[in-house]
Amino acid sequence: MLPRTTSRLFPIAALLAAAVCAAAAESTESVEFQPGADGAATVDAAGFESLQAAFDALPESGGMVAIPPGRYELAQPLVLSRGDVAIRGAGPATHLVNTNEEGAPAIRIAPPEGTKALWRIQIADLRVTGNPKSGPGIYANAVNEVLLSHVAVEHHGADGVVLDHCYEDPRVCACLITYNAGTGLNLLGCHDIVVSANQFEENVDALHCVNGYNLTMTGNNVDDHLGNGVVIENTYGSIVSGNMIEECTGHALVLEGACYGDAISANTFAHCKGEGVRLVGVRDITVSANTFVLLAEPALHALGEAAQLTITGNTFSRYPFDPRERHTIDPGQGIVLEGVRDVTVSGNTFTAARYEAIKVAGDANMRLCITGNTILNPSQGAPGEHAAVALANVTRSIFANNIVTDDQEPPTMKRALELTGDCDLNVMTSNILPGAVQ
Repeated sequence: MLPRTTSRLFPIAALLAAAVCAAAAESTESVEFQPGADGAATVDAAGFESLQAAFDALPESGGMVAIPPGRYELAQPLVLSRGDVAIRGAGPATHLVNTNEEGAPAIRIAPPEGTKALWRIQIADLRVTGNPKSGPGIYANAVNEVLLSHVAVEHHGADGVVLDHCYEDPRVCACLITYNAGTGLNLLGCHDIVVSANQFEENVDALHCVNGYNLTMTGNNVDDHLGNGVVIENTYGSIVSGNMIEECTGHALVLEGACYGDAISANTFAHCKGEGVRLVGVRDITVSANTFVLLAEPALHALGEAAQLTITGNTFSRYPFDPRERHTIDPGQGIVLEGVRDVTVSGNTFTAARYEAIKVAGDANMRLCITGNTILNPSQGAPGEHAAVALANVTRSIFANNIVTDDQEPPTMKRALELTGDCDLNVMTSNILPGAVQ
């Protein structure tokens, strides 16, 4: 019991706490949970004639299926329809091989008819491979608190892993997702997502997150994809941080549609044939402290009426050392803003950009704040043809406190700043430009 003095001193706090507890109880009472694993059991798959028989031996209250080392060929999907279950192998020596050639997944997890969702499914420590005609490696529908860890998912004819409206707290950690003919990890309608410390290689795209929110994607390595690296659509309140995304045939990262309140921070985007970060029609996005290096197309491209963007503290570069060792396919690229408004571009460093360091194109670019950037030796790809900064159709904007340098002989930069089109009500001041100090 609390001391009598506590109740006298904090009556309002006590009432608020009671109200919060009552609201929490009311919210949880409306959700159907599993009963809590009463009567759960451990099933040793070695004692059954098939893995499906071992899965079916689980009691309704759940448990664990332990799959020993071995090669297990699956002509039909392994089906799991119980909650509070862990499927655990013995590492890569537990090898599930999908031999189905009719587009079926290796593992299908979904609630039985009449049940809204399953809760708490974990898959760990095994390898799942497919064939060019198979479906996904793992397909989960309406599974809350699903966790995949230390799972290898390879060589499927469709996506590697599909989490389809696994709404509450899906987690994919420390997995290897490679060589799938679709998307490595396809997140559809998920919420409060963690994707951490995985390796993605040579899928078509590495990851899609569509119609979701609160994605935390951290510490992943994304390499050698045949399409794009990461595609995020209609997803808000998310973080993409501390990832290495390189050598994609398409773009490294795409945000498109109703994306807002997302932070793209402390990633390296390297050596892709497409763009580094592509922002299409998005709002209130922060892109900060990233490194953009050796990209063939614009390092950052905002278009489709993208607005309210903060682009700060990034490095844009190509190979910075001996010019004789630079490859023609290793350019450095800058920022392209196309038909945007309310954008801050500040504190970035641009080194040896192939064309312009900052290019504003299209119509009706409004309220841009371009301040405190450092630009060195632009227009490397076409000497004498491009300005360091080219602004078209810009109004009510500021270009201030920037340093632009071309210290080469002969210089490659056409000029430091170029304005074209309908430009009005702008402030250009306190820049250090070649031949002039404003």
